[in-house]
Amino acid sequence: MGRALLLNATFEPLCVLPARRAVVLVLKDKAEIIHRNGADFHAESVVIPAPAVLRLRHYVHVPHRTRVPLSRRAVFARDGHRCQYCDRAAENIDHIVPRSRGGDHAWDNVVASCRRCNTVKRDRYLHETSLELRTAPVAPRARVWIAAVAGSLDPSWEPYLRAVAS
Repeated sequence: MGRALLLNATFEPLCVLPARRAVVLVLKDKAEIIHRNGADFHAESVVIPAPAVLRLRHYVHVPHRTRVPLSRRAVFARDGHRCQYCDRAAENIDHIVPRSRGGDHAWDNVVASCRRCNTVKRDRYLHETSLELRTAPVAPRARVWIAAVAGSLDPSWEPYLRAVAS
């Protein structure tokens, strides 16, 4: 049936939830539907539109997370699923400074790479190869974190995630 983006009362993105859970929030009057996804949930006496975006009616304090957790899925989302050396489809993650040579497993040392580039680089430093990074890796912002969790972004979520990405 789909997924829905849950916004705080201040329109700040909180998480992505299954559409059924979103409908429960609407039925309990804890949230209001901002955008529909086109489908409907049917019960005996009521039809409820399936939400694509919903907003909580009351503000919920969420501790501010300063760093996005590092995961393979999040690295691919940050790098657009493209190799950061040759722009092909990425299949692996690569440590710019190899872990075998003291490199950290951190956002500024990990990039998405294709199998060929990862094999060419092996456990060498960049200056020991002919490879060059297209962009310097940095820790992602909330939009990438939401994309990594959700797997893909619904176009109706764009206006609410655009403000967070900057």
